[in-house]
Amino acid sequence: MHSGLARRGVLFVLSSPSGAGKSTIARLLLENDSDISMSVSVTTRPMRPGEVDGRDYHFVDVPRFKAMVEAGELMEWAHVFDHRYGTPKAPVNDMLAAGRDVLFDIDWQGAQQLYQQSGADVVRVFILPPSVEELGRRLAMRGTDDQAVIEARMARAASEISHWDGYDYVVVNDDVQGCFAQVLTVLNAERLRRSRQTGLIGFARKLVTPPAES
Repeated sequence: MHSGLARRGVLFVLSSPSGAGKSTIARLLLENDSDISMSVSVTTRPMRPGEVDGRDYHFVDVPRFKAMVEAGELMEWAHVFDHRYGTPKAPVNDMLAAGRDVLFDIDWQGAQQLYQQSGADVVRVFILPPSVEELGRRLAMRGTDDQAVIEARMARAASEISHWDGYDYVVVNDDVQGCFAQVLTVLNAERLRRSRQTGLIGFARKLVTPPAES
């Protein structure tokens, strides 16, 4: 962290209904903060044009995904729109121990599973749209989904929003830069928690211990 003290990383979860701006906020965090890295999920969905295996997702088939679940290799996993998504455990634990923060773009089910496994390390932030009408407008403006998909996403949004009270922080995204500033404030505050600053004990001890006489 910026003070130079050793610390344990934060598992920083961003969740929101599709279209509320979660991906934009995640991108801004990654672009503006060198101490946080994105958790790369494993998924059974087909690769989209422009995506790179290992950078955007780890793309696997259903049998391989099921084998990872059975072997306990995933921290969390869920079904989303007929496909499976999950978080590989080993790379996340490596980053955490090295004092790097890990960013998660997952839904409420994934956030709940992650918290059950690693509660002390997890910080959960839920992003709400300013209104249902604005959410629908943002989904339509994407131009990537047909009306049936948009309607399905809107129906799912109502279910996702109902889980807002399972999060540590809730931010309304009525302005992207304002929302980003609030999310960054949360991240920096959580980095300063005494329990995460593993180098604090030794540092404080030096401050209160008289220097040895020469």
